[in-house]
Amino acid sequence: MQVTDFAPLTALGLMSGTSMDGIDAAIVETDGERLIGFGPGASFPYDAEFRERLRGLIAHGGDEAEVARELTERHAGAVGRLLEGIGGVDVIGFHGHTVSHRPDRGLSRQIGDGAALARLTGIPVVDDFRSRDMMEGGEGAPLAPLFHAALARDMEKPVAVLNIGGVANLTWIGPEGELLAFDTGPGNALIDDWTLKTTGRPMDEDGRLARGGEADARALAALLEHPYFLKPPPKSLDRNAFGAGALGGASAADGAATLTRFTAAAVARARDFLPSPPRRWLVTGGGRLNGSLMAAIAQALEADVEPVEAVGWRGDVLEAQAFAFLAVRSLRGLPLSLPGTTGVSRPVSGGVLHRPPGDD
Repeated sequence: MQVTDFAPLTALGLMSGTSMDGIDAAIVETDGERLIGFGPGASFPYDAEFRERLRGLIAHGGDEAEVARELTERHAGAVGRLLEGIGGVDVIGFHGHTVSHRPDRGLSRQIGDGAALARLTGIPVVDDFRSRDMMEGGEGAPLAPLFHAALARDMEKPVAVLNIGGVANLTWIGPEGELLAFDTGPGNALIDDWTLKTTGRPMDEDGRLARGGEADARALAALLEHPYFLKPPPKSLDRNAFGAGALGGASAADGAATLTRFTAAAVARARDFLPSPPRRWLVTGGGRLNGSLMAAIAQALEADVEPVEAVGWRGDVLEAQAFAFLAVRSLRGLPLSLPGTTGVSRPVSGGVLHRPPGDD
């Protein structure tokens, strides 16, 4: 049976990735190849207390089972709130929250219980999207490129989609639909952590802190000496792969300015691996809301950069939409990753299906 013969399904995607912001949830209608329609989407922020417990688990370890249980329950609550008044969906794509990503060790761990989520919501759930890819020699990330390609199906190419979450990753879509994807380097994580440490605020909203500072050229050069930037793709990163030790005793504003320039410079370094220059740079993820970061990226690339809203996409929930799309692809046995997106040895599917009690 051809992919286009499959009846479309309505899927709900849930994303709580490398950022600490909260849960993004969104609904799409798809046959796993084409995007037929888009339903509602919303973001559900974590409260400060849970965010700190999650941050502490990732940094220092702790009661993972309890945090995972609460995280799953919070995702079930997000499903219920999104579906209020609009009926049900056929399947949920549940990413969970990444607590460790070490492709050099064949390891990527996301917490969250797909079976419990299916039980709590009464809806089939697909989770564990990365394991099969890593078993086949892939990095396990990034996983959104096939969704980006589906979104950009009718666009003039090449086009680059830059997702700036805790880590930043890039999808290059070529004129014939070729895909190359990899993590470029830090996204918001270092900036967020620095801002929290020096000001007590969880993020540098709109880059105001960085805008008031001066980047330290010496510290920036030291940060860019990391060997990751010389490694050709495929490649991917853990949220905590980089540190801010090079900043020394910098002021809050100067440190934020330096780390903002670091994320931008990493994107510019990534450009050297692309087969041809993109006609457009489209930016999604929380980083697109940071005016200082967007300006720094445009300057580093010497190119215009646009939020994905410029082409009608929804940057707040794009990653959640991606995992809704991938859940349907998983049900269909279609590839979730390709050699050009994760370095996997061949196109592979993945994901694990959990059915709610009584759903045979």
